[in-house]
Amino acid sequence: MQNPQNCRHGLAARAPRAGLGAYLTIYIGVPFLGLLCLVWSVVALPARALLPARLGTGFGRLGISSGFRLYVTLLRFFGAYRFDTRALEGLRLETGVVLAPNHPSLVDAVVMIAHHPNTVCVMKSSLMHNVFLGAGARLARFVGNTPPRRMIRDAVAAVRDGAVLLLFPEGTRTRRDPVNSFQLTVGTIAKHARASVLPVLIETDSAYLSKGWTLFRVPALPITYHVRLGRRFPPPTDVRQFTLELEEYFRSELRGSALGLWLPGGVAPLPPAQADS
Repeated sequence: MQNPQNCRHGLAARAPRAGLGAYLTIYIGVPFLGLLCLVWSVVALPARALLPARLGTGFGRLGISSGFRLYVTLLRFFGAYRFDTRALEGLRLETGVVLAPNHPSLVDAVVMIAHHPNTVCVMKSSLMHNVFLGAGARLARFVGNTPPRRMIRDAVAAVRDGAVLLLFPEGTRTRRDPVNSFQLTVGTIAKHARASVLPVLIETDSAYLSKGWTLFRVPALPITYHVRLGRRFPPPTDVRQFTLELEEYFRSELRGSALGLWLPGGVAPLPPAQADS
């Protein structure tokens, strides 16, 4: 059996150079995602007014999840990404849990939401009025991150209602290897909702769509993107202690990963033979 540590360090090995289709997917893919969101906004605006609240919410979340799944399939089909997201297939069985991934790139939220039709995302409040995302987010009852009291109240209500709450503990995309300092928000919501926290460990060998990356700057392709589920944390009682423990868990699990190839302060992972010595 292959050593799991070897699997992690194997992400550092650059795949064969991608073909023209992969590069076209990056150039065309971002406008295509924008078009998907815009079309969904046209559907979501009247749906929010016409459908009963619960039916509209479920319809909104399923629509966003389906659209994002189509986009991820496109990236995979044309070879722009080498996704290993098999660990996320089991998410469909989850209810009433806080999903807490690290956040190396903008693709992370798309991948997470694509794998669960009842995801509620905590997002920047300004995006609630964005022409591409706002109408769909409001229909799906996604949660704006300000003001904090309302954000916590709405997030707790969503979790208690059985949704999977997507919340990045770093609060923004990762700036230093392996993670930024964690905010208290995940622990606060999990405590009040009496919900478990499920870490998601994301490793990618590319800085594509990381903090500061422009949308149409094309990276080296294909991009390797590996996801695994961490150990489940029970509902916390001490939020500060829990946050420190969660952050240390991520640092331990992601230390020496492929993120170190491109994140500031990172150390490139050793080849498998050296990693075992």
